[in-house]
Amino acid sequence: MVVTSEAAIGVAIVGTGFGQKVHIPAFQAHHQTRLVAVYHRDLQKAQAIAQAHGIPQACDSVEAIVALPEVDAVSITTPPFLHYEQAKIVLNANKHLLLEKPTTLVAAEAQELLDLATSRQLITTLNFEFRCIPAWMRLAELLAEGYVGQKRLIKVDWLVSSRADATRPWNWYAQKALGGGALGAIGSHAFDYLRWLFGEVKRLQARLSVSVPQRPDPLSGELKPVDADDTCLISLELADGTPCQICLSAATYQGRGHWVEVYGDRGTLVLGSDNQKDYVHGFKLWGSQQGAPLSELEIPARLEFPRTYDDGRIAPLVRIVDRWVQGITQTEAVVPSLVEGLASQRLMDLAHQSNQSGNWVTVL
Repeated sequence: MVVTSEAAIGVAIVGTGFGQKVHIPAFQAHHQTRLVAVYHRDLQKAQAIAQAHGIPQACDSVEAIVALPEVDAVSITTPPFLHYEQAKIVLNANKHLLLEKPTTLVAAEAQELLDLATSRQLITTLNFEFRCIPAWMRLAELLAEGYVGQKRLIKVDWLVSSRADATRPWNWYAQKALGGGALGAIGSHAFDYLRWLFGEVKRLQARLSVSVPQRPDPLSGELKPVDADDTCLISLELADGTPCQICLSAATYQGRGHWVEVYGDRGTLVLGSDNQKDYVHGFKLWGSQQGAPLSELEIPARLEFPRTYDDGRIAPLVRIVDRWVQGITQTEAVVPSLVEGLASQRLMDLAHQSNQSGNWVTVL
């Protein structure tokens, strides 16, 4: 699907939960995309959503979406167990693809999607939005400039309360087989940004646990079993030998939020936010060199969002969309793409493998 640089790209949204909250406003905000269709498995709901957002077409199948000639590209925001089959339909129809994380259920599926997109010269991207948040972008710059020197330790804490309430209803998120769990929801992000900021992983060891083993069925109220992790303790050794410790949990009341700490022989960088309601708004960056006290570092104006939204997730997605649009109009691969999606998925697969065996597993 070739799109000229002057033409607006016709985009269809597949998935209307996160899609309605974040993707629809992001695409409506971008100057070079126009929403032309929306999918929901219930046609009446699809039509209502389309009408509410001024979208011309509503469909109840992905096949119908990709058959529309005005659709150049598709954004998939459905739960992870649907990604592989839906993305295959999109790519086989020669439509460009934006995919929510986690990429798929297993790395073999992600590899197949990558091979398909590559063979058809289609532009893909993943919504790994931390790459586009100003404080994170500044962290990446300082690391590249050697601010901390030789790295000694990397520590990640991502402790939130989204699944802490045991009365929150049972759904696909409670089921490992459907891609539920904290590893997929937030670990997929962590694996991506660790590779972006620090390079490849040499080996890892993971322990994945379930703190809330039962949740009530939303219809019957009957307690149903939960086998998807809500807490993950992961140790990594990077390719350069740096040790890295990751602690993830979606079941921590008053968890400290999301923090990345980097310790080196010349300095320290700490990035963090304690905002439990919005995982984008609130990040600040602190630094120290030569043993001086930590002090907050200014984020350059050139990195700031030109516009922010009440929902912090929209602004970084607009930046992801902008990269994707440039890739589509210039026929050039973008970052992040299915390449990064595959890498993140592979690390998740190996984390599950390590958890089952109780051993370290080799990545490289």
